[in-house]
Amino acid sequence: MCGIVGYVGYRDALVVVVDALRRMEYRGYDSAGVAILGESGVLAVERKAGRLANLEAELAESGTDRFVGTTGMGHTRWATHGAPTDRNAHPHRDITEKVAVVHNGIIENFVPLRKELEAAGVELLSDTDTEVAVHLVGLAYAAGPTAGDFVASALAVLRRLEGAFTLVFTHADHPDLIIAARRSTPLVVGVGEGEMFVASDVTAFIEHTREAVELGQDQAVVITANSYSVTDFDGNEVGGKTRPFTIDWDLAAAEKGGHDYFMLKEIEEQPAGVADTLIGHFTQDEAGGRIVLDEQRLADQELREFDKVFVVACGSSYHAGLLAKYAIEHWTRLPVEVELASEFRYRDPVLDRSTLVVAISQSGETADTLEAVRHAKEQKARVLAICNTNGAQIPRESDAVLYTRTGPEIGVASTKAFLAQVTANYLVGLALAQARGTKYPDEVAREFAELEAMPKLVERVLETGPQVRALARQLAHVPTVLFLGRHVGYPVALEGALKLKELAYMHAEGFAAGELKHGPIALIEDGLPVIVVMPSPKGRAVLHSKLLSNIREIQARGARTIVIAEEGDDTVRPFADDLIEIPSAPTLFQPLLSTVPLQIFAAEVAQARGYDVDKPRNLAKSVTVE
Repeated sequence: MCGIVGYVGYRDALVVVVDALRRMEYRGYDSAGVAILGESGVLAVERKAGRLANLEAELAESGTDRFVGTTGMGHTRWATHGAPTDRNAHPHRDITEKVAVVHNGIIENFVPLRKELEAAGVELLSDTDTEVAVHLVGLAYAAGPTAGDFVASALAVLRRLEGAFTLVFTHADHPDLIIAARRSTPLVVGVGEGEMFVASDVTAFIEHTREAVELGQDQAVVITANSYSVTDFDGNEVGGKTRPFTIDWDLAAAEKGGHDYFMLKEIEEQPAGVADTLIGHFTQDEAGGRIVLDEQRLADQELREFDKVFVVACGSSYHAGLLAKYAIEHWTRLPVEVELASEFRYRDPVLDRSTLVVAISQSGETADTLEAVRHAKEQKARVLAICNTNGAQIPRESDAVLYTRTGPEIGVASTKAFLAQVTANYLVGLALAQARGTKYPDEVAREFAELEAMPKLVERVLETGPQVRALARQLAHVPTVLFLGRHVGYPVALEGALKLKELAYMHAEGFAAGELKHGPIALIEDGLPVIVVMPSPKGRAVLHSKLLSNIREIQARGARTIVIAEEGDDTVRPFADDLIEIPSAPTLFQPLLSTVPLQIFAAEVAQARGYDVDKPRNLAKSVTVE
């Protein structure tokens, strides 16, 4: 969610910070602000509700003379406590106006801390939980055992805070350093030459450096222009507990590449995302070859001993998890349950050492999924993470990890990350089948070869783009679209409906087609668009005939049928008002193809309705609070 950046170096800090905030706009936000330590020793702050352009306009109107300096920080806020107004925008300052803070997350004990401050005569000027932190640091710096010691004052306050947060502090009396800390929300250090960065996302500083350090749980960092020092909240150096890494993509990967919006670029990057996720995961050996994961840390013997699998995830990742169930159960005969991460720990699931929990998160910082992981670990279950962010918190706390390699996904609505997650789920299923002996090595190799062929097929699906976009423009005015699918087509229907809700703000629902007669058919009326994901007539002939019957039922009641079907499936053509053809593929792998037209459709409908495709309202890229 919120975008955070801090900078100490030799450049104009205002320029660095505003540019970084612009690159992090995709995260979702409703206000923006900056704090610059001026050469005169004054801490200059400006903040504004709305888009970053509002802040830039305010800076241009008021003048930037007081923002001249080489140390500063910035923030794009997504409201949790307090409405998205100027007074609630970050940064916040203490009563001396020398200390400033920006914050991502929630301070859960802010109510008693606020009362404590009010009892001490401090007037709080916002409705946020954030403001208590900056006042507490200001008071700790002014008096008591940490008086005059900025770092010690900040650490003392961090030890008192409860919740999930990233906090960055500056002080006018210490213009050469910034203090930052994290608990359960992202924070990374960018290591440059004569300059240092802290940020919630590496896109903030990728223009200046690719060398980074991922901070661990309950760690704080002090950066100066030439150094960084990482400690725990008690001030103890953590040394080897940090994780340096090199960012393997460049600034161009975070730019639109000539497309009208990031989401279209990312849809077109999906063949590469699927291919890159597969790279290095099949190695030849005496038996003919085997699946390998990234940071497995789970021996084949452990994989053989699991008697149940839970998949936990949120949003599009949850739909990817539903597809994992079909593959894992088919290939391994293990029972698989798929849970919304937000519900998982609250229903007290039955977990033990024989349970494998697969946690799926694009960012690796999703709050609900992280808490589900922690609950699973407390119950002695083993956790395997599927993640697109190297070194994020969920992989760090898991027993094994499989990284999707799609590069940064800027559009808030997931596209290439979703297809990469589906691909990674298939790899997990094959790894389990291999270890458990439910598939012979040649069968595993054959399935992997089929997966390797999918990127080329996705490229062919992208060729349907003009047809799908034209259809989307025709239907942009309708209030409702329904989606139907069976077997692996059902999660695809759910994902298609979610994309339309996220981007076009339309009523859209996905249903298992067999459930039509149990209620949803009452929604069918004349002219209602219904998008149907057809299974292959070769792979699932029985389901194909049943879904064909469903199409006849809704068409008889006046629905406009939009059918996604395999090339050459002539049986469906007479019953499709609009037919979108995709290449033939193995049944389990068909979602890698059938999902793509639905992504294009949702994006084009949103654009036709005049909405920002990359930044849908009320949404954030990474949900780091429950």
